[in-house]
Amino acid sequence: MGDDAARALGVPVEGSRVYLLVVGTAACAVATAAAGPIAFVALVAPQVAKRLTRASGAGLLPAAWVGALLVLAADFSAQRFAGNLPVGVATGALGGVYLGWLLWRRR
Repeated sequence: MGDDAARALGVPVEGSRVYLLVVGTAACAVATAAAGPIAFVALVAPQVAKRLTRASGAGLLPAAWVGALLVLAADFSAQRFAGNLPVGVATGALGGVYLGWLLWRRR
């Protein structure tokens, strides 16, 4: 409803904003630490889906399918070609290279 409505109800807006930012960042950090670099796929999958479908924005279903296929391909290649390497290392390495290339290209 906005800052004015929150202030009218007695909510300390700035303090709440800082608190929610810290709690949200901590929750994201805990989830990434628990899941490992596999969560990195969430950053790469929508970008790949957007380029495959040539849509203005990546839809939820194509991004989900691309994410599932990326994890499956990374797991298969990590087990078969890298000698039982953890899938998180493969997704982090390949996804990092791809996102670096995307950032370099957009610059």
